[in-house]
Amino acid sequence: MAPHMSPIRASHRARRRPALLLTAAAATAALVAGILTLPGTQHAEAAPAAFAHPGVTVSQGQLDFTRGKVNAGAQPWKGAYDQMMASKYADQNRTAKPRATVECGSYSNPNYGCTDEREDAIAAYTNALAWYITRDERYAKKSIELMDAWSAVIKDHTNSNAPLQTGWAGSSWPKAAEIIKHTYTGTWSNSGRFATMLRDVYLPKIINGSNSNGNWELSMMEAAVGISVFLDDKTSYDKAMAKFRTRTAAYVYLASDGAVPRTVPSQNLDTTAKIVNYWQGQSTFVTGLTQETCRDFTHTGYGISAIAHIAETSRIQGQDLYGTDVGERLRQALGFQSRYELGESAPGWLCGGTLHTGLGPVTEVGYNALHNRLGIAMTNTQRLTERNRPAGSNNLFVAWETLTHGDNPN
Repeated sequence: MAPHMSPIRASHRARRRPALLLTAAAATAALVAGILTLPGTQHAEAAPAAFAHPGVTVSQGQLDFTRGKVNAGAQPWKGAYDQMMASKYADQNRTAKPRATVECGSYSNPNYGCTDEREDAIAAYTNALAWYITRDERYAKKSIELMDAWSAVIKDHTNSNAPLQTGWAGSSWPKAAEIIKHTYTGTWSNSGRFATMLRDVYLPKIINGSNSNGNWELSMMEAAVGISVFLDDKTSYDKAMAKFRTRTAAYVYLASDGAVPRTVPSQNLDTTAKIVNYWQGQSTFVTGLTQETCRDFTHTGYGISAIAHIAETSRIQGQDLYGTDVGERLRQALGFQSRYELGESAPGWLCGGTLHTGLGPVTEVGYNALHNRLGIAMTNTQRLTERNRPAGSNNLFVAWETLTHGDNPN
């Protein structure tokens, strides 16, 4: 049995937030008044009084920094931009393939419009980024063309993977729409129809979450948070953020959680045996392990990426979750998985000594926030991030994050 890895280091917590020096009586009174939470407890982060736009994963300041670096020919941003522009997603001959009902079964069987929808959404975001960097309105018009094509047609997602599919496509659409709506100087006459699509087709399918593997609900909440920002929907934002906080705590283990990982109450994982089974048979819990580490790193990467994206959106919207347990879980998950992704052999107590790596291009956002902004040493995550630059797309819901977040101080 391996020992626990160290939990949050005091120096990091002190750097992120002032210490609370309360007497026991004062702490009790504060808890009763609802103004203090016990360490590690989960609570929703309230929506801002007014949403910042563009504000889904990428801010105006980040876009301006990226544009400046690309136009100056600086690396790694220029190489990341060239990679994006050479991809199929930037192809100006792309024709959208919308359909009224997107049907997605387990492991993409059947796949009726699933790949088309996800990739058209990534293409819309790709063209929105290209517009912002080049100011060539052909790219803005292509992004609008793709968004308009789908908003005119789609009515539903069906079959077993419908919630996940909605989450994946629904994570890319608002990133594209935020840039176009709030920076493009031309017209987008069907922006209202696109908003209706997000509100009526996407949001209802994801906002109530999922009791499947954790990456499902995390991706669904990423989409719900992004859609809520685009719609200026504070109620949905708060609901999604509350589910996100609970799910993140149940997805990444910290030694401070206790002998077993936290759980999502609705899943009724009320015995150690049930929890071990849900964690892919893993019975030794160490800091940084995720609920899907012993399944494979690819699905783990989906969960880690969604955590980073939501934390980044929340920071843009005025509430920085990186200084909370969300940031600590993200840091530890990145570090733990990066060690083995870099080639370290798995000990026998970890997943039976066999790991299925393949984390994907998912480290830039969290690494930039935690290492570059907060100054936290993340040796393994740094090595992996720099080795993988420029980070491309996973062709599901992650795209071009060396370009937008690589060493971006904003």
